[in-house]
Amino acid sequence: MSLVYRIAADVVVMLHVAYVLFVIFGLLLTMIGGLTGWRWIRNPWFRGIHLTMIGIVVFETWMGITCPLSVWEWQLREWAGEASYRGDFIANALDRLLFYEAPEWVFTTGYTLFGLAVAATWVWVPPRRNSAIKPL
Repeated sequence: MSLVYRIAADVVVMLHVAYVLFVIFGLLLTMIGGLTGWRWIRNPWFRGIHLTMIGIVVFETWMGITCPLSVWEWQLREWAGEASYRGDFIANALDRLLFYEAPEWVFTTGYTLFGLAVAATWVWVPPRRNSAIKPL
């Protein structure tokens, strides 16, 4: 059964990394698309999901809430009989991408500034209803 928990914890880490990458690259792509005229970055679904995702992070930080994905991973690792952030190479590598040591105010400030940057793109590169995401 511990193997199931370990695999589930690794899946949670991968989802966590995907979440973080979507938030980071979503802003970068929106900024690049604003400069180059990409229409798809104005899609209201893409932009709304992106703003909501960083909004959740900022809210959790301001409220002192630990990310549920982190909590789930830690619990699954405990159930698997592992110490947190130990295990196979991929899980360790992904964990090191997500977690590092710094004072709490650094994270709160960073997440808040990033959230404000995402919100600012709504003014600079506003979403438009006719900007559907089209297949390549």
